Amino acid sequence: MTDEIRPNMTTKPRILAIANQKGGVGKTTTAINLATALAAIQKKVLIIDLDPQGNASTGLGVDRTARRAGSYHVLIGGATVDATMLETTVPGLWLVPSGVDLAGAEIELVGMARREYRLKGTIEGGNGGFDYILIDCPPALGLLTINALVAAQSVLVPLQCEFFALEGVSHLVKTIERVRQVFNPSLDIQGIVLTMFDSRNKLSDMVAADVRGFFGDKVYETVIPRNVRVSEAPSHGKPVLIYDLRCAGSQAYVNLASEVLRRERRAAA
Repeated sequence: MTDEIRPNMTTKPRILAIANQKGGVGKTTTAINLATALAAIQKKVLIIDLDPQGNASTGLGVDRTARRAGSYHVLIGGATVDATMLETTVPGLWLVPSGVDLAGAEIELVGMARREYRLKGTIEGGNGGFDYILIDCPPALGLLTINALVAAQSVLVPLQCEFFALEGVSHLVKTIERVRQVFNPSLDIQGIVLTMFDSRNKLSDMVAADVRGFFGDKVYETVIPRNVRVSEAPSHGKPVLIYDLRCAGSQAYVNLASEVLRRERRAAA
């Protein structure tokens, strides 16, 4: 790596968990493209792929043969984040990849001391240097997600515009509250982003209104539209911001990054 793009090792990162226990809500897509948008404005960003499916790793073009060490080794094997992170093709964006071995981590973590703090301890023990660390959580509320919530300062929740959206996210909110009470008193919800919004569908408008009525200003103004280019990008191993910057999905993620930064500045004030 060149000195120009290496992380500044004196920087203390902000850590955001991208979480929703329901699959197919745009969680990994949000993690990848939010990270890319932040990197585009000269932020140093790390994604930790904590999903055994490894979709964030695939979506950033990291071949499975290159994932010799990753988040499993960080959680279970005592490897450092610094030792496992890979530089991606996006300038300023690094990745701790995931592989199928992570699927067994839930069972292995059960018998470990301070099992909920494994990820937090590893991140804090590293050299740091990132402005943001985004943790892409699995679609479940097990020990992998608990580790992410204990390590994070805030949670960003992608929420698909569908009928059972509010019912699903209520379980996550309860989990966040339990983690706050027991493990991480500073944890909060940074925001909820509505994804896969279809302006032609009245249901999307109804769900958006319900979510905003329930969560108020926790919901970002930006909505992520249902967009073909967003769906195509992962198969090319690229964030949609790289695949097609001009499409509606890319522009939405640029706007979301601006909102995230504004909220971060307000929180720090």
